Formats: sequence, C-alpha cells, structure tokens
Amino acid sequence: MTIFDMTDLADIEALVATVQHSQQNELAEEFIALFREDAIWTTAHGRRLTGRDEIASFTRQVLPGAAKEATATYEVAHVLFIRPDVAAVKIRQRPVRPDGTPLPDQNEGSPLYILSKEDEGWRIAAGQNTIVL
Repeated sequence: MTIFDMTDLADIEALVATVQHSQQNELAEEFIALFREDAIWTTAHGRRLTGRDEIASFTRQVLPGAAKEATATYEVAHVLFIRPDVAAVKIRQRPVRPDGTPLPDQNEGSPLYILSKEDEGWRIAAGQNTIVL
C-alpha cells in the first residue's frame, strides 16, 4: 500500500481544476505552468509534444479562440499513487458549451496524467489525451 498525504489528493484535484479553468478561459500561460520542464504531452489527435517549450508553442497557437463554441469539464476519476511523489491520474473530460451545457454530439475525453510532486507542487510529467469512441 502506497502511503500519501491526504492533502496530495486535494492538491491533485486543484491541479485538474486549474487545467479546466485554463482551458475554459483560454489562459495559455496558466496551462503551461502546470507542466514540468521535461514533460511529454500527447494531444487527443495523437500529436506528441516534448518539453514545456514545445507544449507552450502549441498551446499558444491553439488555445486562444478554442473555447468560443466548445470547451470541457475535467473530473478526477481515479488516482493511483505509484510512489508518494508520483501519481497516475485518470480524468473524465466532458465536452460542454461555454455556458456549461453538455454537447451530446461530441465524444468525451479520457486523459491520463502522470504527475510528479516537485518543490513548487504537483506538475504534469506526462499526459495522454484520448478521445472515447
């Protein structure tokens, strides 16, 4: 059994809430700050981004204007503490309109984040954003 501090769960939920906030409000810098410098991110369409600089460049191109017609909610579905400072976090990502009403004609997402606990708090070390078919 892995031992972890209960505040870690709250901190991880806060990180996921920040992902949602940054996406819904098109705040690229807030989103980028959630990543480790050496992070790996794979978009829902399979594009691999390596390192915070590449993630930042991509995010600054696609995030502005992205929430105009659709965005998403993010819910922590499961947390597996691999070690006290490493967690695998499964997310339920639901597409919604900017006013929060569901978009029934779009598939949900099922991201997996690998988080590491750094001096400044939990950060995304790796992420795979997968569309549920």
